[in-house]
Amino acid sequence: MTTLYDDDFYGWSQEQANLLRTKRFNELDAENLLEEIEAMGRSERRELESRLEKLLSHLLKWQYQPSRRGKSWLLTIKEQRRKFVDCLNENPSLRNKKEKRLIIVYQYARLSAEKETNLSESVFPDQCPWTFDQIMDNEFFPE
Repeated sequence: MTTLYDDDFYGWSQEQANLLRTKRFNELDAENLLEEIEAMGRSERRELESRLEKLLSHLLKWQYQPSRRGKSWLLTIKEQRRKFVDCLNENPSLRNKKEKRLIIVYQYARLSAEKETNLSESVFPDQCPWTFDQIMDNEFFPE
């Protein structure tokens, strides 16, 4: 048996909002509603991690390919810092996870930098060489 959730997500979401608004809690599709709320949280975390990965990979490229530095890399680094901070400000509960996520995300950034630079992964440090404060410092560009 298919449900409105399966056939018309937008219609389902509007129905759930109306049920909440009118306090008809016993009619809610609690199972799917719970799933969607959890997915929203994961989506915010993934966005934060994606911004951090892009920032880290560009900082690696900046440091390890100085001859290729340009305005594009500079603007990407600045934009990712700004968007990362915006995302943290919109989701303050993610702040306490940032150091742990940095360790994990750095490994993905390292692989990205390897692909984008054609340098061997072994060129890049095994662990993130910068502190979180350095990474977020608008004046920091590794040499």
